Amino acid sequence: MEEKNLSPETKILHAPYPARDAYGALNMPVYHAVAYEFETAAQMERAFTGRSPEHVYSRVSNPTVQYFENRVKAFTGAADAIAFNSGMAAIANTFVAIAHAGANIVTSPHLFGNTYSLIAFTLKDFGVEPRFCDLTDLAAVEKNIDKNTCAVFLEVITNPQMEVADLRALSERCRKHGIPLVADTTVVPFSAFHAAGFGVDIEIVSSTKYISGGATSLGGLTLDYASCDWQHSPKLRSLVGQPAVSAFSCKIRREIHRNLGACMTPEVAALQTTGLETLAVRYERAARTCRALAEKVQPLAGVCSVNYPALPGHPFHAVSQRQFGDYAGAMFTFDVASREAAFRFIDRLQLIRRATNLFDNKTLAIHPASTIFGTFTEELRQSMDVSQNTIRISVGLEDTEDLYNDFKQALG
Repeated sequence: MEEKNLSPETKILHAPYPARDAYGALNMPVYHAVAYEFETAAQMERAFTGRSPEHVYSRVSNPTVQYFENRVKAFTGAADAIAFNSGMAAIANTFVAIAHAGANIVTSPHLFGNTYSLIAFTLKDFGVEPRFCDLTDLAAVEKNIDKNTCAVFLEVITNPQMEVADLRALSERCRKHGIPLVADTTVVPFSAFHAAGFGVDIEIVSSTKYISGGATSLGGLTLDYASCDWQHSPKLRSLVGQPAVSAFSCKIRREIHRNLGACMTPEVAALQTTGLETLAVRYERAARTCRALAEKVQPLAGVCSVNYPALPGHPFHAVSQRQFGDYAGAMFTFDVASREAAFRFIDRLQLIRRATNLFDNKTLAIHPASTIFGTFTEELRQSMDVSQNTIRISVGLEDTEDLYNDFKQALG
């Protein structure tokens, strides 16, 4: 059958190896090798200078990692996929590739704790200005973009505020100014959401989450859809026209990825390649359970409010439905009366695990204000709309009724 006629779910299972396996193994072998032998000095020169595709050193590329990247490209249609050793590494490498001293990043204050810290503190120390604004207010976005803006960045569903911005509208603003729309799409996997179809130029994913297949390994991905005109970037315009899928891909693969050393290991790539094969079915089950559980716990005594964008009546329901369909990921938050009530609920849980991470096969509960945002001041937490009354639930693959019963008993 022709590959173009296959669904993404089928393509992910049947992506061919770059080279035929000597034993015909159906699973890609794990290449633990660091270095690769060449037959001639001229062959080495071509490989090291990027004029041939051979592997030279596993910090630069590795056959098992390359196969994982190729399967992600087959699934998403991305022009390039670069694998890293964590989601934060993917975010950091992406911004080191496109930002520069004097540039600014327009983004929301509603970001995951370490992502906020990276932009507000780490990159700021290198002369990159963070510009926090309401990305659901297009006038505010327009006001913050100027000739020094290197990107508009957002999480497609913010964690834990559950805000959803209009990606197509933001993409139009980015196109107008010749800057990329960069989106962390971790909360809704690419099996259910095609970011490029909504104008995202660079997609960032923590593959630790859904892709790993149940919290088996740390990893991250940066997907380049080759849709941004980098002629407008003072940092990347000189790379336009290079033999690469885009100036961004050229910069990150030939320089940033190599120099920062945040490469994915072959062992992780093998685990996450296997995780890709069941991604769609696991997400469908977890997201369906998440929505059902969010609906069921709303009327329970002790629950002040439930925050899940797929629920009717949610302030971002319409845009969430337009972008993600009937399910808005497998995470929801809910508020109780106080911080003390939140701690009491978490302490009483019997089935749901007290742990950080998202989209494990097990359902997890955490109090974001005291953990993920625990080192921030209360003033900063309030500016980010991180409440002491909020509990975050990452829904796994358990039975809905079992989870609901644990909620009921924990609420007392």
